[in-house]
Amino acid sequence: MEAAGGEESPDVRGAAAAAEPSFSGSQSTSAKPVWASLEEAAQMKTEGNAFYREKKIRSAIGRYHRALLVLRGLDSDVMASVKGFGPEMPALTSEQEALLRNTQVDCYNNLAACLLQRQSIDYARVREYSLRVLKWRPGDVKALYRAGVATLELGDAQTAKQYLTQACREQPTDANVRKHLQRAEEKLNRELQKEKAMYREMFSSSLKSSSGEGIDPTNRAAEGAAKRCNPPNEVSARERLCSTSAGPKLIEECSHN
Repeated sequence: MEAAGGEESPDVRGAAAAAEPSFSGSQSTSAKPVWASLEEAAQMKTEGNAFYREKKIRSAIGRYHRALLVLRGLDSDVMASVKGFGPEMPALTSEQEALLRNTQVDCYNNLAACLLQRQSIDYARVREYSLRVLKWRPGDVKALYRAGVATLELGDAQTAKQYLTQACREQPTDANVRKHLQRAEEKLNRELQKEKAMYREMFSSSLKSSSGEGIDPTNRAAEGAAKRCNPPNEVSARERLCSTSAGPKLIEECSHN
C-alpha cells in the first residue's frame, strides 16, 4: 500500500508551504510558459519517485516539495487570495488543469508515503497530506489508507475506521488495510468495554447508596410509629403506683374498697 525515497534534508513543512501563496513564486512561474512549469513539476515528481524506489527518502521528499512549489504559482485556488497584488496568471486549459491536479495529488500522496517510512513519523502531517489528496480525489485508496492509519495513531479510532472501511471496500484483499481496520475495531471495542464498566460501577455505587438511605428512613419511621403508640412518658397511674414501695399496699386497699 506504500507508494513512491536520503541525501538532502528538506523541511517536512515545505509541502504545506507550497499550498500558501507567494509573490516570488508567482512571479518566477509567470516568467515561463505554463507548459514549461507543468513539465518541470512533473520531472521533479519523477525524480522523487526514483529516489523513493532507491530508499532515499529525504531526497524524494525534497523533489516532491520542489514540484509543489513550482505548481503553486499556477494553482488558481492558491493564487486567488493574492489576486490584484501580482501579475495575472493566464487561465489554464482543462488539460493543463488536469495535469496540475494530478501532479499535486501524486506529490502529496507520495510525501505521505515517505513520512511513513521515517523512523520518527509525523502522523499529523501524514493525515494532512492524505486529506489534501482526498479533497481532489475522494476515492483514492492509498490516501484513505494513510489517512486511516495516521488518524488511528492520533487516537481517533472512530474516524480511522471510516477511512479504512472505505479503503477496504475498494481493496478488500489488501492485507495492510484489513490489519489496520481490525486494529481500529479492536480499539473501539476496548473503549466500549471500558465505558460499560465505568457505567456499571457508577450504577452499582448509586444503587448501594440509594439502598442504604432507603433502610434508615423506614426504620426511623417504624420506631416513630411505635413511640406514638406507646409514648414513654404516658405511663398509667396504676403502673406508677406499682413502681413505688407503697404501691402494692395502696392498690390492695383500693381493691378492697
